[in-house]
Amino acid sequence: AAARLAAEQEVENLSGLSPNPEKDIFVVRENRTTCLMAEFAAKFIVPYDVWASNYVDLITEQADIPLSRGAEMKGKCGTNESELELSWQEQAYTLKLFFLKEGHNTSRGPEAFWRLSRIHFTYDTSERTYFKDAVSPGKHTASSHRLSALVTPAGKSYECQAQQTISLISSDHQKSVQLLLSEVRLQPFDIPADFVFSEEHKCPVDQREQLEETLPLILGLILGLVIVITLGIYHVHLKLTASQVQIPRDRSQYKHMG
Repeated sequence: AAARLAAEQEVENLSGLSPNPEKDIFVVRENRTTCLMAEFAAKFIVPYDVWASNYVDLITEQADIPLSRGAEMKGKCGTNESELELSWQEQAYTLKLFFLKEGHNTSRGPEAFWRLSRIHFTYDTSERTYFKDAVSPGKHTASSHRLSALVTPAGKSYECQAQQTISLISSDHQKSVQLLLSEVRLQPFDIPADFVFSEEHKCPVDQREQLEETLPLILGLILGLVIVITLGIYHVHLKLTASQVQIPRDRSQYKHMG
C-alpha cells in the first residue's frame, strides 16, 4: 500500500521556471491531479549568539537564510488538511507548512475558508554558510503558535505581492525568528485543473495598494468629466444668450421704433 501511495503521489520543484531567482514554485500531485501549488519568495532572519571579543560576554548576530532553489520537497493533500515540507543545505534547514480548511456560520449562512495554520522551521547553527562561530551550535526548531495566516475563501487561491512577516518562537532561548514571505500565490485545496490556480483572493495590503494606484486615475477622470460638462453647459448658455433679442439700455436708441 505504501508503494502504491508513493507511486500515485508526485512532487515537483519547478523553481527554475520562475524568472525571479528568489522565487520558488512547488507542486504536489496525487492520482495524476494537482492538489497543492505554491509560489513564493522566502527568507528567514535568525538571531544567534556568538562570543564577544573578551570571550566572556555573549552578543547576538543575525543570519539571513534564503529558501534555496534546490530544495527537496514532500507534500500531502487531504480534504481538510494539507502539508508542504521543504529542506535544503543537506537537511540543515527544513520548513514545514500546514494548511487547514474549515467552515463557520455567518449572517449570510455557512462559509468555508482555508488558512495557514502552523509553521515549523528547523535550522542547524553548526552549518557554516549562514552561521559564523555560533555558541553551542546545534539544531533548533522555530514554530508558530495559534497561527491564522493567508486566510482565503474556499475554492480560491491566495495572492500577495507585498512582503509579509510571520514571527516564530525558537527553542534557542525563546528567540524570535522572522519568516519573510513575498510574491505569494498559493492554493492547498480545490485546484480546478492540473497546474491551474483558481480565482485569486488578494491580501489586504495588495488591495490597498491597488486602490491607491487607481484612485488618482479615477479622480482625474471624474475631474476631467466635470470640466467637460461645465464647458458644455457654458457653451450652450452662450448660444442661448446670443440668440435672444438684446434690448438697448440707452433710451435714445428707441427713436426709430414706433
